[in-house]
Amino acid sequence: MTAPDDSSTSPAAPSADTQTTKIPTTVITGFLGAGKTSMIRHMLENAGGKRLALVINEFGDLGVDGEILKGCGIEGCGDDDVLELANGCICCTVADDFLPTMEKLVNRAEKPDHIVIETSGLALPKPLVQAFGWPEVRTRATVDGVIAVIDAPAVADGLFTSRPDQVQALRESDPALDHESPLEEVFEDQINCADIVVLNKTDLLSADALDRVVTDLKAKLRPGTKLLRAAHGAVDPEVMLGLGSGVEDDLAGRPSHHDDEEEHDHDDFETFAIDFDEPKSPQEIIGRIQPAVERHGVLRVKGFASVAGKPMRLVIQGVGGRLQHYYDRELRADEPRGGRLVVIGETGLDRQAIETAVKG
Repeated sequence: MTAPDDSSTSPAAPSADTQTTKIPTTVITGFLGAGKTSMIRHMLENAGGKRLALVINEFGDLGVDGEILKGCGIEGCGDDDVLELANGCICCTVADDFLPTMEKLVNRAEKPDHIVIETSGLALPKPLVQAFGWPEVRTRATVDGVIAVIDAPAVADGLFTSRPDQVQALRESDPALDHESPLEEVFEDQINCADIVVLNKTDLLSADALDRVVTDLKAKLRPGTKLLRAAHGAVDPEVMLGLGSGVEDDLAGRPSHHDDEEEHDHDDFETFAIDFDEPKSPQEIIGRIQPAVERHGVLRVKGFASVAGKPMRLVIQGVGGRLQHYYDRELRADEPRGGRLVVIGETGLDRQAIETAVKG
C-alpha cells in the first residue's frame, strides 16, 4: 500500500461546534465486487478502540455483505453495530431508510465515534452525500470523506464497459460522440465523488498491467484525489478516517453524470436470487456457476451454501468470470441446508437459463 503525502491526509481542524455535535461519517463506495466488505472487515480489526457504526446497503434481496460482517467473529462487533438497509441502493431509499437509520445512530446513548456507510456496487454516492444537507442530519453528522474502492483486475480487463473494444473504436472514429455505457457512468461517478481512491486487488496484476491501470486512473481523478494501492482491502484506518472533508459542502466540485437529473434509477441493471440444493463439494457448485456467468455476461454473483458433510458455511463471490469461495463460520442448527445466490447484471439477463445452469 502506498500512502498519500502527509499534506493531503492531515485533516483540517474541525470547529469546536463540529467536534461536539457532528459525528464524522465515511462513505465507502465502489463497483461490484471491488472489495468494500473486505476493507470494512480490516477496518474493524484495526479500529484501535474506536466505536464504529456500520450501515450496510444491498442491491438485491439477500443481505450477503451484512451477513459476512455479522459473522466476522471480531471481538466487540455485535449485530447492533451493523445496520442493514434492505431493497435498492441507498441513494434511492433515502426517504424511507436512510434518515431513520441515521437518527437511530446519532440518538444512541453511547454515540459512535465514527459512522461508516457501505453503498451497494450500483449506487451513486453523490445523492447520498446530498442527504447530509437535510435538516434532520446536517446538525448531527458530517461526511468526513468518500472512499472509492476499485477492482484493479476488472479495470485492466475493461469490465466497466459492456463492449469495451466496440466502445473504444466508436470513440476513436468520432470524438464528438459520447458512447459511455451505464457501467462507465456508475464507475466514473464513484471516483469523481471520492477523496481517496483505493486500487484494490493489486496483487492479482503484473507490474506492467498495474502501471497501465494506475496511469489511466490518475488521468480520470479530480485534482487532489489520492490514489492508494492495496490487496485484500488492507488499508490503515488512520489513512481513511479523520479526513475532515465536509463533503456535503463541496458537492459542486464533485461532478456527476446525473447532476442535471431530478432523480435517477437503476433500470439498466437487474438482480435476482436463485435457491439451489446442497452441493456435494465447492467445486461442484462453482463448476455450475462459472460457465453460466461467462456465457450470459453476469456482472456479479454472491451468496452462501452448505456443503454435504461439512459443518461450515460456504461463501461464494465473483466479479465477471473470477469466482472465489471460502468457509466463513459454522452453520447454525436452525439454518436450512442448501444454497442461495444473488445474480446481478445489466437488464436483459436470461434468468431461466442462468437458474437452470446453477441448479444443475
